[in-house]
Amino acid sequence: MSCMQHLVALLALCLSLAAVAASSNHLPGGVNLNERFFNQVRALIKRRMQEKNCARVHCPLSNVHLQPPLVDDEVALQNQRSYDNVPIPAASVPTPVLVENWPTEQHSFGQVTAVSVDPLGNPVIFHRAERYWDVNTFNESNIYYLIEYGPIKEKTIYLLDSKTGAIKSGWGSNMFYMPHGMTIDIHGNYWITDVAMHQAFKFKPFGSKPLLTIGKRFRPGSSVKHLCKPTSIAVATTGEFFIADGYCNSRILKFNAAGKLLRTIPQPPEFLSLQVPHAITLLEHLDLLCIADRENMRVVCPKAGLKSSHGEGEPAATIQEPDLGRVFGVASYGDIVFAVNGPTSMLPVCGFTIDPRSEAIIGHWGDFKNPHSMAVSVNGSALYVTEIGNNHQTNRVWKYVLA
Repeated sequence: MSCMQHLVALLALCLSLAAVAASSNHLPGGVNLNERFFNQVRALIKRRMQEKNCARVHCPLSNVHLQPPLVDDEVALQNQRSYDNVPIPAASVPTPVLVENWPTEQHSFGQVTAVSVDPLGNPVIFHRAERYWDVNTFNESNIYYLIEYGPIKEKTIYLLDSKTGAIKSGWGSNMFYMPHGMTIDIHGNYWITDVAMHQAFKFKPFGSKPLLTIGKRFRPGSSVKHLCKPTSIAVATTGEFFIADGYCNSRILKFNAAGKLLRTIPQPPEFLSLQVPHAITLLEHLDLLCIADRENMRVVCPKAGLKSSHGEGEPAATIQEPDLGRVFGVASYGDIVFAVNGPTSMLPVCGFTIDPRSEAIIGHWGDFKNPHSMAVSVNGSALYVTEIGNNHQTNRVWKYVLA
């Protein structure tokens, strides 16, 4: 069953349950009905049906609206973003298509927590080898329990062949304790987060010592000099970079190329409440930083402030629909955002294509169990998704071509 078929069946089930329980206002088991949720479900079904009909007659996505947006006054209308209600033409939106039997050989990875693509188009993965993150990994103060075991002895970073998925080379042994995020910038530098060490690093490929370190080793904190289980890094072509300081602080830190802190997102009086920013990606053309705001079950895109400080840090686009669920990974190409959710109640676990300009999900694809990260190649030809599990069969990388 495809992601869309699963979604339609699930929504139909939800409405059936709502009808059965309407007289008592309770679901089986005594759970109160959330009328707002079911209103959203009904609206989503209507929207999906309109999108389906539009696809048949090739009508523009801008015609698919449940109701026109409300404008409070003339000033608000004048201050709307220039890209509001100007969706990306459907013909120019790439569709991820799974590459069957990739990789051509089976690998024995640990939990594959991150994937990125180097400037030559090679996918690179970051994995935990024999390590697992469970209830015994950290104490209540977020201190890593297992420091005495030392760093992971195996290579934690593997460069793969884009055509076959075969391992071409590897490094990162005896360096990391609990891998999480990895981003490769346009110059080939590796930007890495380790949740056990509460640090973020910049490395040259195969480097044994970091070029830059943010955070205090094994010392979690919420000051501007500390990180606490950082999740992800996004790097601009200008050299500025953003760290999602993820599980504890639920904030984004913006730095200049030399590692000087420029600002925190959000900061008073900005209204942007994040709950576990799990992954981030930059859309430099739109000057947006799009965040997988995991526990808020949305993708939110504040202004990045790379082109102008006007409105920096303020939410410029928010994508939150009933089928999105807990968002674990985001990646971008051009003005399009790709996302994957993770296990969320009864929702299907799949991929999403998002247009931040119209704040809409414009496509569903893939079928996953427990995806954790994703990346798009520099030329936009391929998209990779990683999954984590408890054995080698469930720790893997999927490749999609963008057709």
